Amino acid sequence: MATIQFDQRTRLRPERYIARLLITLFAIAALCGGAAVAFADSTPVGPLPAGPAASIDVQHGELVALALPQRGAGRVWRVARPFDASVLREVSEASVGASVVLVFRARSAGRTTVSIALTKGDTSAKALESRRFLVRVR
Repeated sequence: MATIQFDQRTRLRPERYIARLLITLFAIAALCGGAAVAFADSTPVGPLPAGPAASIDVQHGELVALALPQRGAGRVWRVARPFDASVLREVSEASVGASVVLVFRARSAGRTTVSIALTKGDTSAKALESRRFLVRVR
């Protein structure tokens, strides 16, 4: 157990110092818990409207780039459904010119579908557009 030493310059009595220390620790714990909620997954996307679909064949270890048209007015592209993370892993996302590009690495042999939806911000559950990519890794 740690020992706290107080000297003449300490203006708080030991019991007040410990009380303030505990309050500070609880505040930090509360803030960290709030941060964890803030970094949690965004709102799930509801039903996907019909949209274009594409098939992509790649080799193990290759990168797969999915380019989507950038939309204005606060609309964002989001991964709408879980995909097999043992087959693909998202490594990057960027705005490149008039496109939003999602980059994945092919991890192991298999197939998975990446479903992407256009929503009004990260909190909307309504999909305005969708794209589906069937990725086969050999």
